[in-house]
Amino acid sequence: MTTLSAERGSVVDAEAEDAAPGGPEVPGGPEAPGRPRRRFVFPSALTVLAAVTIAVWILTFVIPAGTYKRNADGRPLQGTYHREAAPGGFVHRLGDLFLAPVNGLYGIRDTATGEVAPDAVGALYGSAGVFLFVLAIGAFITVVFATGALDRGIERLAHRLRTRGALLIAGVMTVFSLLGTVEGFAEETLGFYGLIVPLMLALGYDRMVATGTIILGAGVGVLASTVNPFATGVASSAADISLGDGIALRFAMWIVLTAVTIGYVLRYAHRVRTAPDRSLTGFLPGDREMAEEAAAEPPELTRLQKLVLVAVTLVFAFMIFSVIPWASALTGKADATPYGWELGWSFAQLAALFIVAAVLIGLLARLGEQRLSATIVQGAADFIAPALVIVLARGVTVVMTNAKIIDTVLHAVESTVSGTPAVVFAVLVYVINLPLAFLIPSTSGHATLAMPVLAPLADFAGVPRSVVVTAWQSASGVMNLWVPTTAVVMGGVALAKIGYDKYLRFVWPLLVLLSVLICGFVALGAVM
Repeated sequence: MTTLSAERGSVVDAEAEDAAPGGPEVPGGPEAPGRPRRRFVFPSALTVLAAVTIAVWILTFVIPAGTYKRNADGRPLQGTYHREAAPGGFVHRLGDLFLAPVNGLYGIRDTATGEVAPDAVGALYGSAGVFLFVLAIGAFITVVFATGALDRGIERLAHRLRTRGALLIAGVMTVFSLLGTVEGFAEETLGFYGLIVPLMLALGYDRMVATGTIILGAGVGVLASTVNPFATGVASSAADISLGDGIALRFAMWIVLTAVTIGYVLRYAHRVRTAPDRSLTGFLPGDREMAEEAAAEPPELTRLQKLVLVAVTLVFAFMIFSVIPWASALTGKADATPYGWELGWSFAQLAALFIVAAVLIGLLARLGEQRLSATIVQGAADFIAPALVIVLARGVTVVMTNAKIIDTVLHAVESTVSGTPAVVFAVLVYVINLPLAFLIPSTSGHATLAMPVLAPLADFAGVPRSVVVTAWQSASGVMNLWVPTTAVVMGGVALAKIGYDKYLRFVWPLLVLLSVLICGFVALGAVM
């Protein structure tokens, strides 16, 4: 998943390394005779957040403490900021730093003092619910892939459309985008280059068409996430809103941006097919021979695999139904009384849903008790990295909360935001988050860090918090379409055997177009 590309490893795997043009790096060379050249590797998300935690802790001794008065919902009231004495001394602050990861998981916010501590009495402040949800959906996704149904279904779709190039591109991109918008599907696409590249070459296209179909298909889905738990879900939780808030705007974005992206790839594909000399990548020796691999027909979907695909569709459909505030969505009133049949589920219920669904899918696919148990455990283990990223990011917020500097940061920009038109504010949130998405190579960590500040700013600007979530995830999604710190991009161009510079040349006009459309959508959401 692109939302997990930094969490699950920003270094391209060995297969992608070997597939890169020129092969793996050979020891020796003009720069360092007899020794392999050392390359810079961007730090992992955990390392970045550890450094951010320490840096923020140091800043708590510089930034003065202060607080806003709050309403019954706990949201700050504009114009009520006042300074307070910094709580605790050096030893107390050192304890906050030491306990930051623990508080980030299950810290309790004291009802009287507002301080977060593991043994306090009050409301849960840590991200235990989101943490368990990530592990649960990791187990579910891993079980689904263990059945082979999703892979086989995509293979069958590609083979069925193999003689209709434009329809093949549109079909694969639509499926990838749909998976991206509901569950952050992206890293899993690395396994499809061996299928898609030969198919595209057989149809007269080049390797860039295959790369764009895969990376941009899944990427635009994640960019316009509707209920993607790793982007929209984490950000909504950090912003203290429902996962279903703003889903109508995000769904419209998904439709439009997916259509635009498909059209962009189809336009390039048509150009290459009619004038091969205009290809950005050219054709490698053996490309025509490689195309013969596309002729092999994959096995038919078994009855069990069809049932699994239906079950997976129903699970995600039910998840969407369970989180949407239907009364508000259908009446247009934010404070509408929920209908009796509304579920209003949050992360606790969704975690249970995906755990149960993982078991049911495994039983349906007849994985057997031993394999099912091992797959669930392995799935949770594979997703422990993004789960820990969320915990560490929440720990940073705890450090700021206990030092009472979050409200000071809010106050520092309150005067600017309060006079800013809602449309301008929404666009600024998108623009500001572009460099932040590059500096914080973790979608979940970026959301958990940014939302405690951005969400209250939305209140001051009179903009729904859901618009801030949409603007934030769009910025993160755009960056993940090209930044060289994601395995999805770097692994993809390596497996497709095209240069990263050529991919940038191909994708940059689309990035500009998508940014313009995104700004239009978030501006519309701000005034609706």
